[in-house]
Amino acid sequence: MIKHYWEDMTVGSVRELGTVTPTREEIMHFAEQFDPQPFHLSDEGGKASLFGGLCASGWHTCSMAMGLIVRNFLRESSSLGSPGLENIKWLKPVYPGDTLRLTHEVLESRAMNSKPDVGLVRTVWRMHNQHNEQVLHMEGYSMFRRRHPASTPTA
Repeated sequence: MIKHYWEDMTVGSVRELGTVTPTREEIMHFAEQFDPQPFHLSDEGGKASLFGGLCASGWHTCSMAMGLIVRNFLRESSSLGSPGLENIKWLKPVYPGDTLRLTHEVLESRAMNSKPDVGLVRTVWRMHNQHNEQVLHMEGYSMFRRRHPASTPTA
């Protein structure tokens, strides 16, 4: 059931989207498949790196953020996907056992001229660890179906 449409994505609104805690095994499993750099694959590789220990791939961190946003927001929204991201920054390493918290803020919102039933939303995702240190910053666009295309003014 859809609870959230484009009209509900007001500029300045912030959503808390839950937490995730990666395990050592999850970090290594992701790395084996998608980012097999030594500091993601083993404790020894991590210790020999500037990170000082096994740490998650930045792509794994993005994937964990995506999982949180889908499970805690997009499943109940009129999401139509995304045309892409503008900005990704991995600000701090993510280590096994870190508890990561995701927030999502709406920066811009407008109706799409080419598709009157679709609204475009620019957002920033911020992920923080248990020490309240920001580990991830992502900005990008998402498309959402509009609740009332003909009667809703553009934002």
